[in-house]
Amino acid sequence: MISVLTILRGREAHLANVVRGLCRQTTPPDEMVVAVMGEAPVRVPVETPFPVRQVLVPGDPLPLARARNAAAREACGDVLVFLDVDCIPAPGLVAEYVDGLREWPGLLMGEVMYLPSGATGGDWTYEGFEAVAERHSDRQGPPPSGVRPCNDYRCFWSLNFAMAARTWEASGGFDEAYVGYGGEDTDFGRTLDAEGIPIGWMRGGRVYHQHHPHHMPPVHHIPSILRNTEVFRAKWGEYTMGHWLHAFTLMGLVERTPRGWRRLREPGPEDLALTEQQAHMPYANSARVIRTLQARLAAE
Repeated sequence: MISVLTILRGREAHLANVVRGLCRQTTPPDEMVVAVMGEAPVRVPVETPFPVRQVLVPGDPLPLARARNAAAREACGDVLVFLDVDCIPAPGLVAEYVDGLREWPGLLMGEVMYLPSGATGGDWTYEGFEAVAERHSDRQGPPPSGVRPCNDYRCFWSLNFAMAARTWEASGGFDEAYVGYGGEDTDFGRTLDAEGIPIGWMRGGRVYHQHHPHHMPPVHHIPSILRNTEVFRAKWGEYTMGHWLHAFTLMGLVERTPRGWRRLREPGPEDLALTEQQAHMPYANSARVIRTLQARLAAE
């Protein structure tokens, strides 16, 4: 049995596209579980040949770790496919994950392609997606075929991955000490590494990431990032999210003190403009922002 899991806060239109993609699978899932971060269920405006169940995760504004765990607890499948609500699955995604997990004993990460603004309007097609989608320049590409081991746990990110339910149980799931945006993915990757559960990049399992307004580095989430990097340090002995913290430091938004990281000021209009994903950009890019900031400092 195959369960597809996603977490949701707003973005019901994105959810509808994910469900449409699941309805077009060569091997459809047996169920979909949506963990709704809020007080009430949402309407799924697409009829499906499989049940769609919802579990509510109230309380904190963005309990990402708790929501993923809640979805997994609700799932009945022996294969768990985790998709962010931004990620429309290609037709072969479910079948390719099932085939991959027959040979791979750990977690598999599929391909992610990024769509520009407007690509999901109207009656979208996969052919249309392929014509405009781009790979992220800062992410590893898939292997030519099969699975390539990922030997750096920091490469794990939760947009699009799958694992056997028994492997998920062995991992212990996401650490719910992480609240809000940032850090929970890297912690989960570190946990898999510590438990000897291999992470692999897979050819296939493709998704198309839907465009939405965003900032990268995420200046709109600095308080939770500073909190969560302290959680990571207390657990593992070092800070995480270093590239974001470096960018925030260059921007004069944070500083490191003997007692840890401290926020200096709110991001202003210039900071937001620099980090914002523009309509013509399929994805926002921290490396681009860091290069811009370093060039400004060099010019000064």
